[in-house]
Amino acid sequence: MADEAIKISGDTKSIFKDKVMELLPEGGNLNACLTCGLCSSGCPATGMADMDPRKFLRMAALGMDEEIKNHDWVWMCTMCTRCSRICPMAINIPQLVFNARRMKPREERPKGIVASCDMALKMETCSAMGCGQEDFEFVVGDVLDEVKASQPIWEERNLEAPIDKEGAEFFLNQNSREPMTEPEEMVPLWKILNLAGADWTYGSTGWAGENYCLFMADDPGWEHITRTSVGKADELGCKTYLNTE
Repeated sequence: MADEAIKISGDTKSIFKDKVMELLPEGGNLNACLTCGLCSSGCPATGMADMDPRKFLRMAALGMDEEIKNHDWVWMCTMCTRCSRICPMAINIPQLVFNARRMKPREERPKGIVASCDMALKMETCSAMGCGQEDFEFVVGDVLDEVKASQPIWEERNLEAPIDKEGAEFFLNQNSREPMTEPEEMVPLWKILNLAGADWTYGSTGWAGENYCLFMADDPGWEHITRTSVGKADELGCKTYLNTE
């Protein structure tokens, strides 16, 4: 069965398109699209809700603001940037998606993303799962002790999972789901860093790696979480920020 045709309303003047062109003078020339389909070929969200990056881009170019704002696909895109990297005209489609999300009133955005963003903003750890500093430190220490006790080779290798180690080369963040529900999932990365001889540390604050405020298009929240995490890395004197997400 063929997809249902999208009907274009009579008024195609686009506030969204004008704003995008203003924000993206280089990558916002929507009319430069060749409709080659490369953006859609590698997109993990292609086909979801009968949408793909090429169709989304054409809707934006045609001024279909309301259709874009109310389409569920805007929230299915991961903004992974595969589409813009392969686009021969270098059109920044993820930024279009980000700005499309901005058009939606906050109270109408997906409840799960909103709740995760709000929780992260409440926590000095930036954890969207609500994992506080004491809980994180306890889980990391407990899991480390268990690994050393059950796998003597890692006791011999002096496996570490340091927190707030000053002057470490690498500041490591962590998906906040893992210490809460899958703590054993943290261990493989500790082992890799040990085998590589890396000098690393977690922060007691700002350690959560995900940023739901970014995906919600909440600029102030996104900035707060980023500054909290990077600020802790700077405070500890770490030279490199390792983002696991």
